[in-house]
Amino acid sequence: MAAPGTTPLIGVYDMYSASVAAEHYDGMFVSGFGFAASYYGLPDIGFIAWPDMVAFVQRLRGAFPRHHLLVDIDDGYVDPEVACHVVEGLERIGASGVILEDQKRPRRCGHADGKQVLPLDEYLAKLDMVLQTRRDMVVVARTDATDEDDILHRAECLAATDADVVLVDGVRSVEWIRRIREVVGGKPLLFNQIAGGKSPRLSLSELSDLGVDVAIYSTPCLFAAHRAMDSALTELKAADGRLPSFDPDGGVGVAVSTRLLERNIARHHDTDTGTATHTAAAESAERVGA
Repeated sequence: MAAPGTTPLIGVYDMYSASVAAEHYDGMFVSGFGFAASYYGLPDIGFIAWPDMVAFVQRLRGAFPRHHLLVDIDDGYVDPEVACHVVEGLERIGASGVILEDQKRPRRCGHADGKQVLPLDEYLAKLDMVLQTRRDMVVVARTDATDEDDILHRAECLAATDADVVLVDGVRSVEWIRRIREVVGGKPLLFNQIAGGKSPRLSLSELSDLGVDVAIYSTPCLFAAHRAMDSALTELKAADGRLPSFDPDGGVGVAVSTRLLERNIARHHDTDTGTATHTAAAESAERVGA
């Protein structure tokens, strides 16, 4: 975030989408929208159970030891004590950061209608507990306020806390990005853009010019997979179940898929080479001695 420009974090929803994303970007966003869709087959309205999310992040960290992992923890799973427990667990796993929102239940996707927010004092108390719990982990303070005066007021209040980054979700225009940038002062700013959402489609260069430090792309992998799977199955049905001819140069088949997944093992071994070599040598010596 401290580097010049806008840092992109790509939303992933399962281990396979993360495997593809890791080939293109250094940072991932563990999207609540995508996880609710892929793990439960349900919309992003508060169904996620925190042990499921923590287990998913643990698998991600094991396969991608060097990638940044920003995790959406929604409202901290309601209670401040639960939020702190989850933050402690995610930090032990090695998550890079979390996003904590100020929505009240029933919650909604940040780009959906019908969002309601907690009283500001209640959210700030929860945020403060999380900030006191974390050690080095980045904490993004997020507001889902929709009233114009409340948006600016909450953004300014969040910037005054010890949170590392401020996110106003569902920003509707470039002009509003400028207004939010102004009220948060020097605090890093995060922008969330989602296909079909309320926010404008902006390039990283445009976001950088607007003073945005981080951009999360919640759903490009999920929505691309949706379209590709639907197209493939429509074609399969139309062909009476005959698979399309395979293109060895550009197609995805068993070999390409296996090579992609084998890289997840290689990344882990590359990180632990020194430890693994030392351990193997010690075990070998013990066997010889025995």
